[in-house]
Amino acid sequence: MSKNISTARERILQVSHDLFYQEGIRATGIDRIIKEANVTKVTFYRHFPSKNDLIMAFLEYRHQRWINWFSTTLAAEISVYGTLVKALPAVLGKWFINPEFRGCAFINSTVEFSQALPEIQRVVQSHKQEMTEILAGYLPATSEKSVLAKQITLLIEGAIVMAQYGEESDQVVSLLEKWLSLHPEILGK
Repeated sequence: MSKNISTARERILQVSHDLFYQEGIRATGIDRIIKEANVTKVTFYRHFPSKNDLIMAFLEYRHQRWINWFSTTLAAEISVYGTLVKALPAVLGKWFINPEFRGCAFINSTVEFSQALPEIQRVVQSHKQEMTEILAGYLPATSEKSVLAKQITLLIEGAIVMAQYGEESDQVVSLLEKWLSLHPEILGK
């Protein structure tokens, strides 16, 4: 019985993830999630007593999926290019050209729900902090390492928004690479 429950929960999370990311949280109703996850209302509400509970679970789920992808892909690109200057734009370029790309789920969720569901900010801040820490791990050990990692995070956020709102992904990636290359401290020089 426990396996069926966890399988149902996983289906609900996967369907919610896909619909929330592709179409937006507000635009996605519970009835549609129930139908596409092929669960009953009772099963749905047993796992997620409210849509707010589902939204928080979605953000945690998305965080794990995205941060694992980001750290793995960045490590692979670092091994190819040897430097964050080339690797980071390559990683983002792969994401931006994905036909399912709809920007950052965390930025989107903040825009949709930060007033109605303030606990989203905790999840968003945690997500962004972990991304910043991953970036810092590739920077030289200096007194400005954390500031530089935050600056790069800010650039990533801007690049995501530019790509989401129609700027050509190769131009966005090129601008990011140009900025990174203008800052030798990224390479420890």
